[in-house]
This record gives sequence, structure tokens and C-alpha cells, in this order.
Amino acid sequence: MRTKIFILCVSCMLMATQVKAQWAVFDPSNLAQSIVNTTRNVTQTTTTATNMVKSFQEVQKVYNQSKQYYDALKAVNGLVKDAKKVQKTILMVGEISDIYVHNYQKMLSDPNYSVEELGAIANGYAKLLEQSNDVLNELKGVVNISTLSLSDKDRMDVVNSCHDSMLEYRNLVRYYTNKNIGVSYLRAKKKGETARVNALYGNPSERYW
Repeated sequence: MRTKIFILCVSCMLMATQVKAQWAVFDPSNLAQSIVNTTRNVTQTTTTATNMVKSFQEVQKVYNQSKQYYDALKAVNGLVKDAKKVQKTILMVGEISDIYVHNYQKMLSDPNYSVEELGAIANGYAKLLEQSNDVLNELKGVVNISTLSLSDKDRMDVVNSCHDSMLEYRNLVRYYTNKNIGVSYLRAKKKGETARVNALYGNPSERYW
């Protein structure tokens, strides 16, 4: 039993060191906050659809930088169970960003939204991403090996809590996306243009609404 506990502690320490090094080289919390800040700039400075599309390209640049990090992290295998949960929690932030960027890009070409509505939708994504980033920062604190005030059990309890919270935010972002696309679908249905919406957001078997 003592041997198993020792192995778990060593594994957690190694993962903490690995994640700390990753954060030092490429901080995922900074990436997420950069997307939030750029998104807010889009909603605050654009007044036309054309300007919004151009401004959103800045969000895409930040997203493309973060995608390289998350793709590399996905390729990391052979982690112990608890370390795997840390990895999954970080990756969910990338998934949230992915859901936002890809779907919002489609919304920008959807005439069923006004410029004001697009700004409000982007602002909603920014709030959700910022809240998920708060969870990421909490996780960052407990995997840092210099955090000596927590026991291994307390540390793992925080990791589990962060994972569960991030999962809720990921699901909430999906729901938020589905509801917004659903608005477009209902408006298109009234105009007899559902085929165009299906073509934009996916075929009938992959509907978001």
C-alpha cells in the first residue's frame, strides 16, 4: 500500500513539474485571456458587419496560436490517471475556444443576425471563456510544485473539482452555441430558407438545434 502511495505521489510531482514547465513556455491561461481580450475589443469597436469580420480575424490569429499548443498537448500519452485529468481539463479550454471560433465565424456570414446581436453573442462567449479561464488559473496553482500547503489528497480534490467545473463550462458553451444557432434556424424557417442554414451549420443529421 505504501509503495502505491509513493508511486502516486512521485507521478503527481512529475506531472506538476511537466505542467509547470509547459505553463512557463506556453501559458494556456494567457492564451485564453488573450482570446477574451481580443473578443471584447471586437464587440466594443465594431459598428458594421464588415468591421466585425475584420476584427474577428484578430481573434482567429490568437486562436491559431493556441491551437498549436492544444494539438501538441493532445499528443501526450502514457500519463497516470490523475495527470490525465489535468491534461483533459486544460484541453477543454481549447475545445471551448474551438467551439466559439468555428461557430462564430459561421454566424458572421449568417444574415439572420444583426450586428448588435453578433456583438452580444461574442460578448457572451467572452464571459464564458473568461470564467473557464478562472478555473484554469485555479488548476495552475495546484499543479505548481512550489505549492506546499496542500496535501496530495487536497491537491487531487482540487484537480477533480476543476475538471468537473470545466466540463460544465464546455457543455454550457455548446448549449449557448446551439441556442444561438437555433434562433437563426427559426428565423430561416419563417422565410423558407432552412436549407441555407443547414448548409451553413451542418446537414440535418448534425443539427445543433
